[in-house]
Amino acid sequence: MSESRPVGSVEELYGSWSLISWTRRLLDTGETVEAFGRAPRALLHYGRDGRVFWVMTKANRAKPSDLTKLGDSERAELYNTLVAYAGTFTFDGNAATHHVEISWNEAWTGTAQVRNLRFEGNRLIMTTNPQPGVDGRRSSSVFVWERPS
Repeated sequence: MSESRPVGSVEELYGSWSLISWTRRLLDTGETVEAFGRAPRALLHYGRDGRVFWVMTKANRAKPSDLTKLGDSERAELYNTLVAYAGTFTFDGNAATHHVEISWNEAWTGTAQVRNLRFEGNRLIMTTNPQPGVDGRRSSSVFVWERPS
C-alpha cells in the first residue's frame, strides 16, 4: 500500500484528473456501495485560474439511439446517471472547496462542496463530509483520481 500524505500545495492539484472509483458509505446502515457501478467515468480539472470543472457518469450508461424519441423514463435515467458542475475553488492545504456556479442539479448551484484531499502514491484521494446524496440518504463519499495518461 502506498504511503498517504497531505496534498500540501495547490500546485499539486492543477490539471486534469480521471476517476478510478467512487464509493459511498451510507450512514444509516454503514453499507458501502459503488454509486455509479464498478467503473464510473469522470473528469475533474483544477485550473490555475481558480476554476474547477467536474463531469461524472455511471458505468455502462445507455446511449440513446434517437434523442428526439426519448421517453420520460429514459430522460430521467440520463439525468440520474450524471453529475456535472463548474465554478471556482479554494484550497486550504487539506481540502478544496468547490464554489458551484453552474450544475446539472440546481440544488447544488450556489453551494460550497467541501472535498477533503490526500495523496496515496500518484492517486488523489478525495472524501466528502457526511451529507445527503441526491437520493436523500446521508453518506460520505470517497473518490479516487489519477492523472490521465
